[in-house]
Amino acid sequence: MITHAVIFAPIGQISRSDQIVQRLSNAIITGLLEPHEQLPNEADLAKMMGVSHITIREALNTLRANNLIHTVRGRNGGSFVCENAGAQNDGLHPLDAIGTEYLADLGEMHCAVVSHSARLAARRMTVADITRFRECVAMFTAAVAPELRAQTDLRCLLTLAACSHSTRLASHELQLQTEWASLAADVYRCDAVHREVVDHYARLTEALAARDAPLAVQISARLIDALTSYLIENKLKHSQ
Repeated sequence: MITHAVIFAPIGQISRSDQIVQRLSNAIITGLLEPHEQLPNEADLAKMMGVSHITIREALNTLRANNLIHTVRGRNGGSFVCENAGAQNDGLHPLDAIGTEYLADLGEMHCAVVSHSARLAARRMTVADITRFRECVAMFTAAVAPELRAQTDLRCLLTLAACSHSTRLASHELQLQTEWASLAADVYRCDAVHREVVDHYARLTEALAARDAPLAVQISARLIDALTSYLIENKLKHSQ
């Protein structure tokens, strides 16, 4: 799944065990990694995230200590997400460690990447690209659970970046979503927010199909700005 590609994307050279712990903790607590789901083995995680086996082992040990994962030994063993991990670790909610200024900055960067992706996509999308984007938007529109809404939203944004036919832009979007993914599910618990974003995507799809680059940029920017505002609103509520 695209969401899992985001979660297990390579860790930067400066980032180590603590960032792996934060990324996986956020994914578990917000439900992007589901209860009882098995994580890739240590060797695969090390390869996927671009770190050493020792770093992965340290991160998994911390996750076990925080009761977010448990390990089963034997032939069918491995590391699995604990049941009710989010309920047991309310103090580890990703919004706790993020300030409003950080969220605003993240939103501005995300808006820049998504809006420029929309600009290029309006010019470069093939018929097959437009069909694929419509399918992603349809999946997002039909989603009911907050976690599924977040996952399909990620897929829409990644697909839009891919349709720009810019490898660098798609790579930046993937990198940004390692932070964005852990926060999106919380926003989509509100049906009104989901309906608003569905409307943005419907209008964006038509702008892209019409090859209207200025309108596509405008709509995509409004979409990310709206989500950023809701993230900041949730942060303020969570801090009270």
